[in-house]
Amino acid sequence: MLDLKPFVEVAKKAALAAGEVIKPELGKVHRYREKGENDFVTDVDIRAEEAIRKVILEAFPEHEILSEEAGEWGKSDFRWIVDPLDGTKNFIHGFPYVAVSVGLQVKGELVVGAILDVSRDDLYFAAKGMGAYRNDKRIHVSGERELSRTMVATGFPFRHKEFLDDYLRLFRKVFLNVSAVRRVGAAALDLAYVACGMFDGFFEYYLSPWDIAAGIVIVREAGGIAEPIAGEDELSGNIIAATPAIFESLKKLVEGD
Repeated sequence: MLDLKPFVEVAKKAALAAGEVIKPELGKVHRYREKGENDFVTDVDIRAEEAIRKVILEAFPEHEILSEEAGEWGKSDFRWIVDPLDGTKNFIHGFPYVAVSVGLQVKGELVVGAILDVSRDDLYFAAKGMGAYRNDKRIHVSGERELSRTMVATGFPFRHKEFLDDYLRLFRKVFLNVSAVRRVGAAALDLAYVACGMFDGFFEYYLSPWDIAAGIVIVREAGGIAEPIAGEDELSGNIIAATPAIFESLKKLVEGD
């Protein structure tokens, strides 16, 4: 059986290394370029990604890395899935919800995740069968059992505005059945916050693998459920995550009757 502890330590080290690049730049005005519609990148994204790659490749030079800015490098049964700065738009505007996300797949299975909540200096991490933690303290999803009392997070389809009318119908349906809805703007944090019980659930469409890979592991190890919407591949980018007691109810709302 593969010992995941060395991989967890590298994931944590890589996330913290990126955090050291990002922290001094919080709250500053940054120049950026637009990679696509409403898809932004700054020099800090690039430098944070380089810091992550350095940590991973020093420890495991033969491993594959899939990252937001550099794309896919190498070919291996060990595949790191990296977002060096989740919430770039938040970062550009000084809105303090930005994260670093480092996940690991082994032979296609997600087994390790680390997410750094940069502004709060909280490090979330987990490995399959080892539980989930925030700053070395064990975390669990909430115990809420009634959908009507939940606080649920989501994200808007700002890169796929053709989906807006469908999304607004979905949003209305969810909004009418829960207690509160929040939009943080960084999916990695949404998942980390589900894992620690801050949010009871989360759903979003059109995400990328690096947005959710680490968070899926952390939610699952915190006792929650994280699944793709409508049975797609788990890294398809369409995701529901929640505490077990309300997962099926939220799933029914999101996927429809």
